Amino acid sequence: MSGLRRYEILVPLVFNNGQPVPEQLLAQTFKELREKFGAASWETQPLRGAWEHQGTVYQENLTRFFVDVPDLPAHREFFRSFKDTLKTRFRQIDIWIISHSLDII
Repeated sequence: MSGLRRYEILVPLVFNNGQPVPEQLLAQTFKELREKFGAASWETQPLRGAWEHQGTVYQENLTRFFVDVPDLPAHREFFRSFKDTLKTRFRQIDIWIISHSLDII
């Protein structure tokens, strides 16, 4: 075991009103992660998804940011707080942040 955890953040490329998310908001998010943790990755190939909320199905194009960090409670707390920031920034009901432990070979 490496004692590392990967955090993956999915954010939309289009707001719920159909307007494209400005590139500067994506770049800002990437910059904040890189500055906080010293390294970050940003997958630029769009991910397609769909989800339902209160009877409405939302089709989305998403992008994914991810960082690999030591598995510490402070890092988990950072992402819990950062989630609220991202929900506001991207005007979303929710933002998915997924984490899983890493086994580096």
